[in-house]
Amino acid sequence: MKKIFTLVQQNILYLVLIQALVAMLGSLYFSNVMNLPPCVLCWYQRITMYPLVAILAVGILKRDRNVLLYSFPLSITGLLVSIYHNLLYYGVIPESIAPCMLGISCTTRQIEWLGFITIPLMALTAFVIINTLLIIYWRTHYEQRS
Repeated sequence: MKKIFTLVQQNILYLVLIQALVAMLGSLYFSNVMNLPPCVLCWYQRITMYPLVAILAVGILKRDRNVLLYSFPLSITGLLVSIYHNLLYYGVIPESIAPCMLGISCTTRQIEWLGFITIPLMALTAFVIINTLLIIYWRTHYEQRS
């Protein structure tokens, strides 16, 4: 078990990159192949997710230990937007305070796999995974310096 944890620690940025890449490609698939228009909040989440792929790839290639400083603000921002989107989507907060005035509504149900897997839920899951892995990276790489 310790061997697996050590392997994950050594390759954690690759896991973050893979998750960000899958999320980016998934969003492109939904909009360009399935022709599902993204709402305003989906665009905001894309604005935070897409650069993560490039930032993480460059950080890995350059072996930049400070890649967390560049990626974490984007991933936290995306997570906050995603939480807000899910609260709005599932009716926890009223739609009257939604920023979705133009185009498709942020509460439109475009996909509902297995009765509960929606596009906002998939985005939230991706951001939770990314932020969790970045926190693990921070704890294993930055706290060791202290």
